[in-house]
Order: sequence, then C-alpha cells, then structure tokens
Amino acid sequence: MKTLSMDDFDNLYRQYGPMVLRRCRFILKNEEKALDAMQDVFVRLIERKEKISNVCSSLLYTMATNICLNKIRSDKLRNGPEFDVIAEIVEDSASAEGTEKIETSILLDCIFSERDSKDRQIAILHYVDGYTLEETSQKMKMSVSGIRKRLEKLKEYAGGRYGNSN
Repeated sequence: MKTLSMDDFDNLYRQYGPMVLRRCRFILKNEEKALDAMQDVFVRLIERKEKISNVCSSLLYTMATNICLNKIRSDKLRNGPEFDVIAEIVEDSASAEGTEKIETSILLDCIFSERDSKDRQIAILHYVDGYTLEETSQKMKMSVSGIRKRLEKLKEYAGGRYGNSN
C-alpha cells in the first residue's frame, strides 16, 4: 500500500479544495468557520495518510460534511442557542399567555439554580402549567400539605432573593 506524499496533498488541495470549501460554506453558512473546516479536512487527511491509499472526491465530501456537522454540534454545546433562534421562538409565542409563561420560566430558572429539582418540578406544575395543589400532589406523589409547604418555602426564598413575590 502506497502512502500519500506531500506533492499528492498539494495536488489534492488544489483539485478538491474548492469543492470542500463550497460544502463547508453550504453547511456552516459562515465564511470563517467554513475556511477552518476546510483546513481541518486536509489536516485530517495528512494525519491519516498511512491509513488512506486512495483519495476520491466522495471521501473528501464526506469528511467535509462530518467535520462541519461536528462543528455545529460542538458550537451548540458550548454556546447554547443563538440569539436569533431565541428571538424567533419568543416572537412566535408572543401571546400574552405565552409571554407570561416564558417570563415565569426564566424567573424559575434563576430561582432554582440553587434549589432541589423536586422544588422546580412542583413550581412548574403549579405556577406555569396551572395545576391545582391536589393535581400537583398526585403528579409528584406527595401530600397536599407537603406541596403547600414547599411552595411557601419557595415564595419566602424568592421574596428574599428577588424582592416581594406577591
């Protein structure tokens, strides 16, 4: 099995570079990220030169696709959703009820950053989803008085942390 030489890489880069770049641009929709992804394709090709005996356009096309998709996944994990995506979601659910639910959820996220996850579930069921104390107690498999106590403690905590909660 013949390994690829640096001249082979130069020829591959000149021949297939534009195709790889087009694919990266199409997937990433960002020139800078597309250029980085294209470079990554050829770097990986160099890193694996001992394992590769024949390079064709479909191999480079597949590598470009996989690298771009991995970049998208890792960016989402690191950054979360982009502002435009959040704004679109908020705009779509801009009814008064939808806006109130979003604001309540954001407040609950802040409150529960340091609280038990069970408290979060109880508050969401009762305050966001509109379940009664009895329905919430059934869902959580707790007594109504236990639910009431937890909600009172949450109100005290939120009132002390974020001002009056009434």
